[in-house]
Amino acid sequence: MSIDPVAFARLRENADQLSQVPSVGAVEIANGQIVLTVSPVRRHERAVLRIARQLNDQLRTTHPGFVAHAGAYLEDAGLGRLRRPDLMVFPEGALDLQTPGLLPHEVLLVVEIVSQANPENDYENKVHDYAAMGIPHYLLVDPRDGTGIVHSLPNYTSREKFVFGDAVSVGPWTIDTSALLTYGS
Repeated sequence: MSIDPVAFARLRENADQLSQVPSVGAVEIANGQIVLTVSPVRRHERAVLRIARQLNDQLRTTHPGFVAHAGAYLEDAGLGRLRRPDLMVFPEGALDLQTPGLLPHEVLLVVEIVSQANPENDYENKVHDYAAMGIPHYLLVDPRDGTGIVHSLPNYTSREKFVFGDAVSVGPWTIDTSALLTYGS
């Protein structure tokens, strides 16, 4: 589903203003609406850190010049989507550009750590959005029960489930999930 470019520009402007408010977490745009997310818990951030370290170690060999980085936005104005994945793999040089968000063709992988507050967003809405954007791989990590899914193109028809403790193949990378903790452990 696409959105009128003028309507998306208006939403984007409002999202930019909201993101300046100190207590607001990530500001996203989906389905013609601004979506506010709460700030993540420590276990969530620990999982992002552990996965980023593993990916960055491997990217030096598999994709020199690419980085696994948290905190950037992913924007597809044609689809009317602005997302802030927990982690993305993209060319480090993309951070030098003046554009506010990364473009889908720049991103090789998105990683989402499922939140306790709104798991449906990661399991349903983001699966749809990232597939529609053409992101090659989507790693979904669920600390609620110590499981996850690797989604891969085309259309994320390839779905490999895993449990914490497994070594997981995500495209050319391998993630050791034994260092991840559930929210309850």
